[in-house]
Amino acid sequence: MISLLDVYHVVSATVPLYFAMMLAYTSVKYWRLFTPDQCSGINKFVAKFSIPLLSFQVISSNNPYKMNLKLIFSDFLQKLLALLVLTLLTKFSHRGRLNWVITGLSLATLPNTLILGIPLLKAMYGVDAEKLLPQIVVLQSLVWYNLLLFLFELNATNESSITPAAENTGDQDTLQEAQSKDAGEEAQIRITRKIKTMRILLTVGKKLIGNPNFHATLVGLIWASIRFRWGLKLPEIVDKSILILSTGGLGMAMFSLGLFMALRPSIIACGIRLAVVSMAIKFFAGPALMAVSSVAIGLRHTDLRIAIVQAALPQGIVPFVFAKEYNVHPDILSTGVIFGMLICLPIALAYYSLLAL
Repeated sequence: MISLLDVYHVVSATVPLYFAMMLAYTSVKYWRLFTPDQCSGINKFVAKFSIPLLSFQVISSNNPYKMNLKLIFSDFLQKLLALLVLTLLTKFSHRGRLNWVITGLSLATLPNTLILGIPLLKAMYGVDAEKLLPQIVVLQSLVWYNLLLFLFELNATNESSITPAAENTGDQDTLQEAQSKDAGEEAQIRITRKIKTMRILLTVGKKLIGNPNFHATLVGLIWASIRFRWGLKLPEIVDKSILILSTGGLGMAMFSLGLFMALRPSIIACGIRLAVVSMAIKFFAGPALMAVSSVAIGLRHTDLRIAIVQAALPQGIVPFVFAKEYNVHPDILSTGVIFGMLICLPIALAYYSLLAL
């Protein structure tokens, strides 16, 4: 049973995040301390420094040799199912709109497990949750944030300066006419499309490899493997250098969110309808997909409950930072973070009660 003290611990983890957000909101809306360009610069600092170092710290602190494989596979399957469903939906309603897939994936499958999840689920399920949740955070930082960055880069490159498919074969209209007449030119069109696809993937791959978050997660995994295999520790001077920036990562991310809100005419930047849809995706579709994947993998009892309830946690702040950096529906994700944290406690308690029946 959750006590009032447990609720206090959850609230005490949430309020500082809102303090950082409201401080940023006030500093722009009323005090005029930052210009829009400066706000973008702060978000870039968070995306390029704070979050990569936070990812390194989270990954390197987790023992990769003691992972709950069923939970890991369930989490992996949930995100694959979400990606498949979103791809099918956007194919029929928004053809070519990869940005909607990115936004939906962020809402449905990337919860704020690190700050809110650990104290809340520890209160619900004890030390079992405290051991399992960091593993989900590690997988999120290592795999899914990098996949998200890949999709962001792919979305940016696919509308950008990549050589058009028809450039090497003449006018596009001529090629389309020739496609129905000449089998040889049809094959040439296919080759040209393959070349264009390879160029896009190479461009995206180079950008991803150059992203600090990719390097931080890779180095974090390597160091965790060394650290827990031989019991080594980083030199204190290195450890504190990383810690001083990484500990402020989530606070700076919320500060960036507050700056974004202040530059919009309304706190609900995406509008009421999209806000309702985003909340439905977050609190119903995400847990439902996790329940299906967890049962399919074979999670049972407490592990199954933990997996479902953590999927009902509010939207994570990191996807918003990336969305703001790449300008892919940051309004929707900002709304998901702001109102998701406000209503997450009663919703999580509702799932907790239902699963206890």
